Amino acid sequence: MSHPELWLGSAPKGRGTVIDFRLPPGGRDQPRRTRSRSTAIRGTTAFLSASALALTGCSSEDPAGKPLAGQDIAPAARAQVADGGTLRWAVDSVPETLNTFQADADATTSRVAQAVLPSMFRLDAKGSPRINPGYLESAKVVDTEPKQVVLYKLNQQAVWSNGREIGAADFAAQWRALSGKDSSYWTARNAGYDRIERIQRGANDLEVKVTFARPYADWRSLFTPLYPKEVMGTPDSFNDGARRKLKVTAGPFMVKKIDRKADRITLTRNPRWWGRPAKLSQIVLRSVPRDERADELAEGKLDLAEIEPDLSHRIVLAARPQGTGTPLQGPDGSDDSDDSKALRGFEVRKAFEPAYTQLALNGADGPLADERVRRAVARALDREELAKAVLKPLGLPAVPVGSHLALSGQPAYADNSDALGGQDTKEAQALLADAGWVRGGPVTEQQEKGEKAAGSKGRKSEDESQGGDDGTHIVGEDNKARAADRKAPGEADREKKHPEKRKEHFAQDGRQQLKQGGAPGAYAPMGTAAPAAAPAGPLAKNGKPLTLTFVLPTGDGSETLRTVADRTRRMLDRVGIRTKLKKVSDDSYFKDHIASGEYDLALYSWPSSAFPATDARPIYAKPVPAADGSLNVEQNYTRVGTDQVDQLFDQALSTLDESESRSLIRKADSRIWATAASIPLYQRPQLTAAKRSVVNAGAFGFQTPVYEDMGFLKKGARASASASEK
Repeated sequence: MSHPELWLGSAPKGRGTVIDFRLPPGGRDQPRRTRSRSTAIRGTTAFLSASALALTGCSSEDPAGKPLAGQDIAPAARAQVADGGTLRWAVDSVPETLNTFQADADATTSRVAQAVLPSMFRLDAKGSPRINPGYLESAKVVDTEPKQVVLYKLNQQAVWSNGREIGAADFAAQWRALSGKDSSYWTARNAGYDRIERIQRGANDLEVKVTFARPYADWRSLFTPLYPKEVMGTPDSFNDGARRKLKVTAGPFMVKKIDRKADRITLTRNPRWWGRPAKLSQIVLRSVPRDERADELAEGKLDLAEIEPDLSHRIVLAARPQGTGTPLQGPDGSDDSDDSKALRGFEVRKAFEPAYTQLALNGADGPLADERVRRAVARALDREELAKAVLKPLGLPAVPVGSHLALSGQPAYADNSDALGGQDTKEAQALLADAGWVRGGPVTEQQEKGEKAAGSKGRKSEDESQGGDDGTHIVGEDNKARAADRKAPGEADREKKHPEKRKEHFAQDGRQQLKQGGAPGAYAPMGTAAPAAAPAGPLAKNGKPLTLTFVLPTGDGSETLRTVADRTRRMLDRVGIRTKLKKVSDDSYFKDHIASGEYDLALYSWPSSAFPATDARPIYAKPVPAADGSLNVEQNYTRVGTDQVDQLFDQALSTLDESESRSLIRKADSRIWATAASIPLYQRPQLTAAKRSVVNAGAFGFQTPVYEDMGFLKKGARASASASEK
């Protein structure tokens, strides 16, 4: 599913941070992985419950659970797949580089690499790394003392497209390029490679021996993809040679042509491929904007494309027997019967992306620098309601995400949200009161006019609005409505003496509004007066109302984000937190707001990783002062972190006991929850339109695509329940 969310991607931490801001799909593309995370605030974790820390060992039930939904790829045995054909696959871009280790690599870069380059490990349906038999016979830790040693035994048939055997020289060249020791290599990441001490040939040419200077738990993340020494051997070939072409590859496919004028990449069968032959003759990856994919599908120009929920709905309706369901309509309300006929040849395949959407709270300054206010925001949210709003209409399980570091089904997953607590209006209000924000407090005239509000540096722009959409506002925020809220003489004194009467008064207010068809904080057309008994005035402190700036992108695919943002704002309004919506262009959303810290609240997505100790650390690590006096936040755009979280990541990264490493990751996640700077909401849906004859492709979920098995069903054949039979 695609809406303009922040889609951050990068590889392991290193010389740079790869930031790929895309208007996501339900997977707009296979997520780029991040490998740097940071966190900032000298806050405490006093609210962290002891029970939340005892995460493992006290129950026989595996807290990882199962994936919320499996992949949906129309699996078919290879015998049922026709030999030949061209799969026309929509992507978001023709990448600027084919080198996944460079800063401007994107999701299509990764897609090409998966099809044409070696990968030592692939992810299974649970997002766990498994040996890729096409390249490896085995890989394991053979020594831990005095140092960790990993021995790779290569598939004896594995060769590059130029006929040279894949071997230790390729591993060594990639290590040297990515180790971070030579600044001539413009690499975006070096995590893991910087821990290697040496690489050497084993007992024969098929063995590669990797010795680590420091223990590295995530060693399976390395050498995927593996580039040939022709690419990694020199800075020039690394920096420039692999950007626009890959002369030497080693996968079921190879790069035939990159046509930037036509925005397409053509992959063709690799004649030197030693594994199961690719069923398809070609794969054409073509850049097609999201809003043009409906027409491209209807015109028969695409076979596979990730799509938005509205197009998904149209395809589902088109598939219904004639005479049933609601007639399709175009955006202008016109009949789309012809379009409906054209879309009947497609089906929607849906799964969950290995990624989740979160509400980010900027704790650098303003009210959210106070942990109590951040916790109040979190306790005001009904995460289940938000998940249902996005996922239930799509027929996907509406289960809130319970971890920052893994998703349901992954080995490191555990629902640690209890470290913060669930929705609780009274607790949220108590936290705000404890932080000094009181309802009906004095507000200076300047503040009342809205010239400067307590929020992220009091920013204001012409794009800001008090409501969820243009022409709307939060009930009770217009001056006429406030006039109706003024108390009769002596009423305030009576409430002080009898606080129970005040509580009852507020409860009645809520019931009255609900009877009128609304809810406290509901949106209404501009000019609608608030109920006469609405709470008096905003929460205020030191003459400033509590107003947070909520930044959202304005792209065409942002409907889902707007839905989530509107509901979030209503929930916050119920506890007295007002929000000011600031709409910004997609291009500036990340660069000018998220990365620079110019926001209070924002929605964006993080991909999940099979290697959270490596990939998650830069997102949650504590920001540190840089040499020039600035704050180095890596990828921690909430700017909140603790030394404790950093230490747990370091310990998890350095232990070779997988059970212990998972336990440490779960403890780190509990402490991240306790800081209340990032609130995971829901796993991102992945919606793919596929021609009905396309098999072994679609919504892949966690699992790495198997490119050699993709293709079109033979005439008269049917997709099987399992693709395990080959």
